[in-house]
Amino acid sequence: MRTTKLALAALGVVTAASVTVGVSTASAAPERGAPELSLPPPTGPHQVGTTSVHLVDRSRRDPLRPEVPYRELMVSVWYPARDTAGRPTARHMEPGAANVFDELLAPNRGVPRGLVDWAATRTSGHLDAPPDRRGHRPVLLYSAGLGDPRTWNTTLVQELASRGYVVVTIDHTYEAAAVEFPGGRVARSVLFDQQPTPELLRTILNTRVADTRFVLDWLRRKESGALATADTHRVGMVGHSAGGFTGLQTMYDDPRIGVGVNLDGTVGIAPRDVPGIELSPVAANGLRRPYLLFGRTEGGHHARYSWGELWNNSRTWKRDLHLRGAEHMTFTESAVLLPQIDRQVDIGDISKEIGTVDPARAFAATRDYTVAFFDKWLRHKDSGLLNGESPAYPDVGFIK
Repeated sequence: MRTTKLALAALGVVTAASVTVGVSTASAAPERGAPELSLPPPTGPHQVGTTSVHLVDRSRRDPLRPEVPYRELMVSVWYPARDTAGRPTARHMEPGAANVFDELLAPNRGVPRGLVDWAATRTSGHLDAPPDRRGHRPVLLYSAGLGDPRTWNTTLVQELASRGYVVVTIDHTYEAAAVEFPGGRVARSVLFDQQPTPELLRTILNTRVADTRFVLDWLRRKESGALATADTHRVGMVGHSAGGFTGLQTMYDDPRIGVGVNLDGTVGIAPRDVPGIELSPVAANGLRRPYLLFGRTEGGHHARYSWGELWNNSRTWKRDLHLRGAEHMTFTESAVLLPQIDRQVDIGDISKEIGTVDPARAFAATRDYTVAFFDKWLRHKDSGLLNGESPAYPDVGFIK
C-alpha cells in the first residue's frame, strides 16, 4: 500500500512520530473491550446546548482544492441553554470524521488504530437545546491545531459555554483530518502528502484567517437560534497551535476580534520557531489589543523567536505563561483522554504527548487562566488570577 507522511511539526505542532497513512479510507473497527472515554463535565452554572451549522462561502474558490468553486465549512455553536430536558447529548465526533481521525491522527496521539471508538464518547452539550435568552453574551471563536478537527478541545469549549459564553468552533476544511457534513459526506485533508513549505504555510494561514472572517460575517447576521443572545461587539478568540496563530493574526487583520488566547502556537511562517524565520504580519508589527500566550517552553517569549518579536512589537496588555512539565498536546483533549485510555489499556509512555505535569492540574490551569482572561476583558470581571503566580496553580509560571 502506498503511504504518505505529513510533517505535523508545522506551525508549532510537535509530535512523537510522523503519521504514516494509507490511501484507503477504511479504519479498523474497535475491538470488544475498547476503552470507554468520557469528557469531564463543565463546572460553570449554565447547562450547555450545541448545534452544528454548514456554511458556504461562494465569494471564493477553495484555496486547498482549487477545483471546488466555493469554500464550505462546518462550525459548531456551544451556548448556555435554558432547558435540556429530552435533548440528547452530542457526540464528541461524528462517525465518519471519527473513522478518519482514528486512521490519520490517533496514532500520532499515541493511540493505536482501531483501539478506540471515538464516536462513542458523548459531550455535555445537548443537541439544539433552546438557548438561555437572559442577557447578551460575549462570543468566543475556537480554532484547532494544524490537521486537528474542531472537536479536539471540546472539554475547554463546553466549559466556556457553561461559564456564559457563546462559543463557535471552526473546522478548516481540507486541512483538518476530516470534516463531516450533513448526510455523512466527509471531506478528508489534502495536506497529509505535502511538506510544510513556507508557501504552503502561508496558504494555510491565509485560508484560516479568511475562514474566521467569514464566520464573523455570519455571526453578525445571527442566522442561528443558538446565537440569539450573542453580543457580536464583544468577541474573543482562542486556539491551540496553528489555531492560536490564527486567532492572533485575525485579531491583527480584523478589529472585530478584541482579545485573543494563543495556546502554544508559533506565529512564524516555518515549522520551527527559531531566529531568522519568516515572521507573520502580527509578529512583525505586534498587537494593540490584549492577548495571552500560554505555552510549554521554558523562557516563553525569551526563548521562542516569533513570540519574542510579537511581544516586543506589541503595545498593549499582555501575559506570557509557562506550563511547567507540559508538551504541545497538553493544551488539548489529549490531556483529558490519553490518561483514561492508558489506565484501561497500556499504550506506552504518554508523557511523550502530554508531558510530566499532572494532567488534571494541567487542564484546570488551561481552563481557569483562559476563563480569567476572557472574563477580565469581555466582562470586566477581574479575578486577579492574571496578576501573578498563584499557589493554587503550582505548574504555572509568569514570564516577564
